[in-house]
Amino acid sequence: MTWLGLDIGGANLKAADGLGWARSASFPLWRDPHGLAGALATLIEEAPAADSLAVTMTGELCDCFRCKVEGVRHILSAVDQAARGREVRVYLIDGRFVAVAEAYESPQLAAASNWHALAQFACRFVAVGTGLLIDVGSTTTDVIPLMDGRVTARGQTDTERLICRELVYRGIGRTPVCAVVRELPWRGQLYPVAAEVFATTADAYLTLGDLPEDAHAEWTADGRPLTKENSKRRLARQICADAADVSDEEVGAIATAIRNGQFAELEQSIQAVVKQLPNPPTTCILSGSGEFLARAAAERSLGMLRLVSLAAEIGGSASGCAPSHAVAVLASQGGKRG
Repeated sequence: MTWLGLDIGGANLKAADGLGWARSASFPLWRDPHGLAGALATLIEEAPAADSLAVTMTGELCDCFRCKVEGVRHILSAVDQAARGREVRVYLIDGRFVAVAEAYESPQLAAASNWHALAQFACRFVAVGTGLLIDVGSTTTDVIPLMDGRVTARGQTDTERLICRELVYRGIGRTPVCAVVRELPWRGQLYPVAAEVFATTADAYLTLGDLPEDAHAEWTADGRPLTKENSKRRLARQICADAADVSDEEVGAIATAIRNGQFAELEQSIQAVVKQLPNPPTTCILSGSGEFLARAAAERSLGMLRLVSLAAEIGGSASGCAPSHAVAVLASQGGKRG
């Protein structure tokens, strides 16, 4: 039996076959919830042929849904439609794979389950001892403790994980700059940041060379492509200036301040999670499109320890779609059935 893993988020749909193939497709679910089934069907057809689908999600939090229960059930219905007769198994936060009908009746267990699937997959790298998984994506970051091959997270729901600092609702792509810093440097002074989504963290990381340009990006703050010219314009607007007012050196300083702000918050979360562990971690697993940020934070916060790069282990594309890769692998290895 062959499996295709699907990770259905609010902004992106991700698929992976667990064997190295992976793809991420931009899909703003909150804008077009009724288009989800069609978008999933297209992604499934683009993937290697698979008999069955393993599904995890976070898209239920989109504000087009009145509540998470409604969101989960909408997503499940869309998956069932897109599957076109294939077997579908849904991953729950208790580690079980269940049929769509059971997940439909237990929506709180299906909601925001992708972090647990990835952590369960990452446990193979910490069979003995204490470890930490740091997954930095475009929208969120997970800091998850592992011990002796088990997931030992204190939080289960997103709300619980926020208070435990195991979920940081910041990423290296879509996060508004005004959510990361309150002031930015320009011409020798610190300027308060406009509380508007004029720019996102992707503009900072592109400026610093951590992310490549993307001429097809439509998810940026102004809907224009992710290019250095556009990023400079967006970052300048964050302090109510024009691109012509800001030199390349000055926009570099602005981008560095944004990176430093996000880095500091990630360090705080790592330290808060590690503080709850009985022993310091000896292994840290790094994944996601922001692995570069995870690595820097781990090296500075945790010192000398074994670093495992999922990009090196399973490939860059699969690491960028790590939860979908994880559910495909877990399902193919006979993950717990409900």
